[in-house]
Amino acid sequence: MAELTFTYGTMAAGKSTLALQLCWQLREGRSDVALWTFGDRSDEGMVTSRIGIEAAAEAVEPGVSIERHVQDLVDHGVRILVIDEAQFASVDQIDELARLVDERGIDVHAFGLCADFLLNVFPASARLFAIADWSHELPLTSSCWCGQKGRCNARVVDGVVAREGTQFVTGDVSEGAVHYQVLCRTHYRLGQLGPDV
Repeated sequence: MAELTFTYGTMAAGKSTLALQLCWQLREGRSDVALWTFGDRSDEGMVTSRIGIEAAAEAVEPGVSIERHVQDLVDHGVRILVIDEAQFASVDQIDELARLVDERGIDVHAFGLCADFLLNVFPASARLFAIADWSHELPLTSSCWCGQKGRCNARVVDGVVAREGTQFVTGDVSEGAVHYQVLCRTHYRLGQLGPDV
């Protein structure tokens, strides 16, 4: 039986790295594995990891029916689909992925964030929690500057933790006026980005 699996974690916890590792390991022994992304930090059509590994992927536009992509999978005999940045999918796309598992017998491994910078669960992630056969939090987590477990993906704008803004921002915004920093719950609430900040 095919299964829908959701693996989630905070930013910099290794989601993309694990997705790439899983895809690489599976492809070592078989040729029926596909890799998708709903919005990588790099150019379209790539899954990249902050540790420097990457692979070509099918870029799927969030909010658009995946029917065309599904037909491509079927035409190429794909049996396993690995997806990065699943949080950017729409709820309808997640439902389509579930049908891909149930009706086509294709295993789907989705990787993504659970919550956004306001600590609201992404709609696609909420849907995955509701319908996935398995949901796993990554055992490796990012740490806050204080050493506590990082639970919160803070969006930092001009040195201040943002408390409003659009949920969806793709691309690598790790430096400059807008970037992200993983914080523990306490320092997220306080908006404290370091010991002297």
